[in-house]
Amino acid sequence: MSKEHSQADLPAHRDKRFDSVRGTWYWKASKPLRVIVHFFLRIRNAYIHYGGLKGMYKRWKQKRGEAVKRADFGTKSFPDALQRQKESGTVFPRKIKFSILVPLYNTPEKFLREMIDSVRNQTYENWELCLADGSDEKHGNVQEVCEQYGREDGRIIYQKIEHNLGISGNTNVCFSMATGDFIGLFDHDDVMHPSLLYECMKVICEEDADYVYTDEATFTSPNLDDLIVLHFKPDYSPDNLRANNYICHFSVFDAALLKRTGLFRPEYDGSQDHDMILRLTEEAKNVRHIPKILYYWRSHPDSVAADINAKTYAIDAAKRAVHDHMRDYYGVEVEVESTRAFPTIFQVRYPIEENPLISIVIPNRDHEADLRRCITSILEKSTWKNFEIIIVENNSREQSIRNYYKELERIPHIRIAVYEGDFNYSKINNYGVTFTKGEYLLFLNNDTEVITPDWMEQMLMYAQRKDVGAVGAKLYYADNTIQHAGVVIGLGAHRSAGHTHYKMPKEHLGYMGRLCYAQDMTAVTAACLLVKRSVYEEVGGLDETFTIALNDVDFCLKIRRQGYLNIFTPFAELYHYESKTRGMEEGEKMCRYEKECAHFREKWKEELEAGDPYYNPNFSLDYSDFTLRF
Repeated sequence: MSKEHSQADLPAHRDKRFDSVRGTWYWKASKPLRVIVHFFLRIRNAYIHYGGLKGMYKRWKQKRGEAVKRADFGTKSFPDALQRQKESGTVFPRKIKFSILVPLYNTPEKFLREMIDSVRNQTYENWELCLADGSDEKHGNVQEVCEQYGREDGRIIYQKIEHNLGISGNTNVCFSMATGDFIGLFDHDDVMHPSLLYECMKVICEEDADYVYTDEATFTSPNLDDLIVLHFKPDYSPDNLRANNYICHFSVFDAALLKRTGLFRPEYDGSQDHDMILRLTEEAKNVRHIPKILYYWRSHPDSVAADINAKTYAIDAAKRAVHDHMRDYYGVEVEVESTRAFPTIFQVRYPIEENPLISIVIPNRDHEADLRRCITSILEKSTWKNFEIIIVENNSREQSIRNYYKELERIPHIRIAVYEGDFNYSKINNYGVTFTKGEYLLFLNNDTEVITPDWMEQMLMYAQRKDVGAVGAKLYYADNTIQHAGVVIGLGAHRSAGHTHYKMPKEHLGYMGRLCYAQDMTAVTAACLLVKRSVYEEVGGLDETFTIALNDVDFCLKIRRQGYLNIFTPFAELYHYESKTRGMEEGEKMCRYEKECAHFREKWKEELEAGDPYYNPNFSLDYSDFTLRF
């Protein structure tokens, strides 16, 4: 995400105050000092984050290699003559014609020609380009250029609109011109990869997809190889899409879907694509993602790619699109708010149904101070009041914890359950569940501390949905770096599972703003995990063959196997003083951990080989910060 994006939602009065300071003599005079201070602050933060000089050097080499790799996604990725011949000569089992729709409005001639040429250069040749032109009288060259191309290539269809109808209206004119089996939406100043339609055709035929989308890159006009942002997307993620139009460009869809969804709606102009994509993916039977950069989004002064403030009406339109979609398809009145990441990256608030009891299960052995801090934070900070706490006591030796248990037993909704067997995280939690009464189960580590008062509400609003299994929170270490923001399978040295954005600063926006909105994940950590009792029972609870590690990831994978979504929300925040209770994994414990990793890899071999659907295969599995694989 560009710097302009991350700053676009700052209040105007703050900008004015800052501008007044920047104009003073002392601000200008202090610039050398500020540069030096900021340099050393960055060095210090990097030293901490990467674990010393060796880690910093390793990371520098990685970033250097990533910069070289970035160039491979531009024109270097275009097919050579031999590959073009192969793609053009491919005979597919289905005959599909693509209608590429482009609403035109005062399009600069250079951009217009590059856009049309990129369609004509497609290796898959069964397409038509539908151009509806709403340009004003001062831009008559748009018509001249289009008619010239139309004479050269009969697949290019042009229509001049008498009066500009806006983005939606102009695109709907394109729809009326289309005769294809599949529809593709294309912006008038962007560029297609030559293999775009060929790759879409492959997925449609091989996987019977009726909606296909690709990865994309933003480039600085006019240089297609000057790539600013590479947007590598997850596979279809409905919660991500509601919070952020991550699909954006490029997608094609079965024209038959329009009969159920309808055309563009003018009331969503500016975010008409978000509205349309929400409706189309909801109706589609098989949404597929091509993890390749096949679309180039031009960044120039008047484009949304450069600055959302160029089209501020898009923000309100996008909020309405999400709100109305949830109302029309699910009968739910959600609240949609912009986040600190970007004005069109949203926090979606669901209304909570009724007042269900949440049963919090906390395993514990000794560590009275840790447990006291955890319980105190729940009791004093939580705004959700209908909960009970089951503490599962496991072989404590210290008198201090027994004294604290006596204190807790005087609180009506806190109970102590005694488990006398050897430590087995899965068994202890499963045992604790037998003492609970709640409709929802919240597994919580004793070394956590609540930060956000509405943490339970933020998780419950998702867990109550019929399509959701586990919900996880955002957890921080004591130094305000991220411990958990969702789990990716296959990530890390053991190629079992790892946490994304690990040890990044608390305020980091995340890759493409992903630390700022609730999203679908393969797994979340049981250090703080909420699940319906019915779902827990459906999957048979935690697998007790996983005694110390990966039991939560295994649990989440079992949930996904049953067709549920698992969700990470950054709006439920806690501290997690990880490994304080049982100690770091070393010696005998490390051997046991490695055995459980091997057990996990064997049990979930097929899923690991397929790759995490929410983690693009272009990312490295050696790093947790969405570094490119190379």
